[in-house]
Amino acid sequence: QVQLVESGGGLVQAGGSLRLSCVTSRSIFSINAMGWYRQAPGKKRELVALFTSGGTTNYADSVKGRFTLSRDNAKNTAYLQMNSLKPEDTAVYYCYAYYTGSQPYWGQGTQVTVSS
Repeated sequence: QVQLVESGGGLVQAGGSLRLSCVTSRSIFSINAMGWYRQAPGKKRELVALFTSGGTTNYADSVKGRFTLSRDNAKNTAYLQMNSLKPEDTAVYYCYAYYTGSQPYWGQGTQVTVSS
């Protein structure tokens, strides 16, 4: 079983920045995929950013150029730097991790609220 612990959410004004962190209980050196999804009230959970073992990082069109996903293998941590935040970025953000041969893992979620 893998635990994911998220931090960094909060309330910020439009145009501001936040950085989310997700620490895993297992090494991410050879992880298959890791990143962030979000779910706004009344909406489906959607991909925000995800890196894969193939070396690619995928971003939702709505966050391209504003959000950056990065990783620190030594700390088993993925970061989501969110700049130029907009009210429509308001959602619960969930960390996601997938290792070969295992089930997908999710964090407990962290609330991001952007005021206008």
